[in-house]
Amino acid sequence: MAEKILLKGNEAIAMAAIRCGCDGYFGYPITPQSEILETLMEKDPETDTGMIVLQAESEVAAINMLYGGAGCGKKVMTSSSSPGISLMTEGISYIAGAELPCVIVDIMRGGPGLGTIQPAQSDYFQITKGGGHGDYRTIILAPASVQEMNDFVELSFDLAFKYKTPVIILSDGVIGQMMEKVELSPVKPRWTDEEIVKLHGDWASTGKTPDRKRNIVTSLDLDPHRQEQFNLKLQEKYAEIERSEVRYESLLCEDAEYLIIAYGLSARVSQKAMELAREEGIKVGLIRPVTLFPYPYEIIEKLVPQVKGILVVEMSAGQMTEDVSLAVRRRVPLYFHGRTGGMLPSPEDVLKLLGSIENGTFESADVQGHKKIWLR
Repeated sequence: MAEKILLKGNEAIAMAAIRCGCDGYFGYPITPQSEILETLMEKDPETDTGMIVLQAESEVAAINMLYGGAGCGKKVMTSSSSPGISLMTEGISYIAGAELPCVIVDIMRGGPGLGTIQPAQSDYFQITKGGGHGDYRTIILAPASVQEMNDFVELSFDLAFKYKTPVIILSDGVIGQMMEKVELSPVKPRWTDEEIVKLHGDWASTGKTPDRKRNIVTSLDLDPHRQEQFNLKLQEKYAEIERSEVRYESLLCEDAEYLIIAYGLSARVSQKAMELAREEGIKVGLIRPVTLFPYPYEIIEKLVPQVKGILVVEMSAGQMTEDVSLAVRRRVPLYFHGRTGGMLPSPEDVLKLLGSIENGTFESADVQGHKKIWLR
């Protein structure tokens, strides 16, 4: 029987890292994700599994330690929250440019600047559009439960090594701090050095010996012709990810006349609002993007012809609406409801806005943080 335990979302991330054979965690404490580092320190996985856990002197140091560990073919990860991720973006670009696998966890808090320690989803642009310099993307998974916080760690490592790219788990302070029952992942042994050479010896820096060549890991190439060819190779890899790795959850969309699109905690709020709306006779469906890159444009496009309107619910000023707009393409009215600064949307407010869309009073609705998206 699978082991189940009551955990915070942050604790589930840490436990999953230990159990999936992670080799190293390098991080720096910042609210509301500090329990990831604290749990790893408390569990002392180095004693039991050989996993290295190190508090770096800064987020900049942590991401560059990740670069070094990933370059050796090791399973390595870090975590931070919004301002800390901002400091890491240069290193993330280096790692993407060197085509190295790693896992990065962002437990979002309100901004801009230091903002607040309360939860938000306002890192969407920073994470989904690259964040650092250059033409790169990262795979992004958006959990909506503590169970998914656990499950997505192993999935992230699988995707990272499959495509040799950073993978980001994008969550928020509510899911990081809330407690739910979690079915823990099976324990996997860490790769031995011999297994790393066998599995990843064609690119990992594992040392030069008489029976294997030396691999040099870098993101630097001063020849513009080679650099352009490399960039074209990256874009083809990202296109393959878009073809093969789209993930989403669809609820009650078969007969939906209205559609809510939300991810993470906002999707949980929206699901309750959808259920309440159905009780009032408003046919509402929900699309929850699980991958934010690649984004599930196709399912949204497919549903556009059958719905009268789409409501995006987000804990931001409306960052994800840009991606939804690309799928909608002015074919149906697009509405937004969002709370910022650490405030949370409520099922009751979402329900009220759905009713106002139905009766044509949305723009005068007495709910904070709503607007109609006038597509240009």
